[in-house]
Amino acid sequence: MRNLVDGTRLLNRFSALFYFRNPKVRSQYLHFSKTSSSLRSLVTMASAAEEFVKGSVHPNGVAVITLDRPKALNAMNLDMDIRYKKFLHEWEMDPMVKCVLVEGSSSRAFSAGMDIKGVVAEIQKDKTTPLVQKVFTAEYSLICKISEYKKPYLSLMDGITMGFGIGLSGHGRYRIVTERTLLAMPENGIGLFPDVGFAYIAAQSPGEGSVGLWGAYLGMTGKRISTPADALYVGIGTHYVPSGNLSSLKEALLATSFSEDPHKDIGELLVKYSRDPESEAQLKLLVPQIASTFSPDKSVNEIIEELKKHQLNTDSIVAEWAKEALLGLAKGAPFSLCLTQKHFSRVASAHGKNDSHLCSLSGVMKTEYRIALRSSLRDDFAEGVRAVLVDKDQKPKWNPSSVEEVDLNEVEALFEPLNPGTEELSV
Repeated sequence: MRNLVDGTRLLNRFSALFYFRNPKVRSQYLHFSKTSSSLRSLVTMASAAEEFVKGSVHPNGVAVITLDRPKALNAMNLDMDIRYKKFLHEWEMDPMVKCVLVEGSSSRAFSAGMDIKGVVAEIQKDKTTPLVQKVFTAEYSLICKISEYKKPYLSLMDGITMGFGIGLSGHGRYRIVTERTLLAMPENGIGLFPDVGFAYIAAQSPGEGSVGLWGAYLGMTGKRISTPADALYVGIGTHYVPSGNLSSLKEALLATSFSEDPHKDIGELLVKYSRDPESEAQLKLLVPQIASTFSPDKSVNEIIEELKKHQLNTDSIVAEWAKEALLGLAKGAPFSLCLTQKHFSRVASAHGKNDSHLCSLSGVMKTEYRIALRSSLRDDFAEGVRAVLVDKDQKPKWNPSSVEEVDLNEVEALFEPLNPGTEELSV
């Protein structure tokens, strides 16, 4: 046996000498190795997406997507986006599928948004990387798919639901929140802007005189909504189901014999398992101040000055709200704040006007695509990700460093049609 092993080792050495002393063979070997490495990388990415986005169809026609990437709070990357949309397309065409349920694998998070570290790393290597276009195309087309979906689409927004997590849930028909739901659009804090059609969601929000104000307020300050009452009041959630009832709701859904009207069947289940929030919406008490401060005609500087006045209010609730809002604005990149104010005010102003391209979600997403491609290449994005997610020193050095220094012409340029060599979003 030992002679056999020694002989094998000798043969391996001889083979290695032959390969690397023969230039032609060495070249072919290295090319094969490089190709194999690339193939392995592609296979690994594909298998990771299969692991992170799981799809199944139950016998009664309930199709379930489970986001299962708990270590990253179910943050979505390009391959996950593609796999998610593929499921939706297949199920929409399948007559056996009656509805789609989307959930996270744990109570900690539904989805914390887009997996941006990898995108920033690619941009820093090459600002012309095609990854940026691919990621935003995949995200935004998926959002439009969800919004126009022909079958009931339910999201269990249990836990952290931020950024693209709101994109995956907020455009669906049934948006179920729990007492553990934490909603936020914190993109200004990383030098980007609140996208995923959130401005459109806010423009549709209920409440006389409140159209669009939630978008500007929540988007600019990054305010976290942590109560079911507030989540329902601003229109992000449609139903409050206590977390203790989620398993029973899912079991009942999987046991349902659907009629010709699945929406009716789902509505009856939600009536049974949903509850009224135990407390009143705190934001409801602040509507006059929010509407006045974040009205579409106010500049960022004017918003800041008005908040400073509200800080002096004798009503402690108003004063505390203003203080918190100012702290939120202080975390955002000045350029991003001005961009957000302009974009959200335009979408709010277009609400109900059929002659504006911003009155539809597809029009909003086409505009956000232009903004996203350009704003993601600005230095603020890489700097924000460094300060918040990589080094975590929470001390970004924004450029420009103040709202007063922001050139509004540069902000306006982000809305312009893309250069002839770059395709617009097709949705």
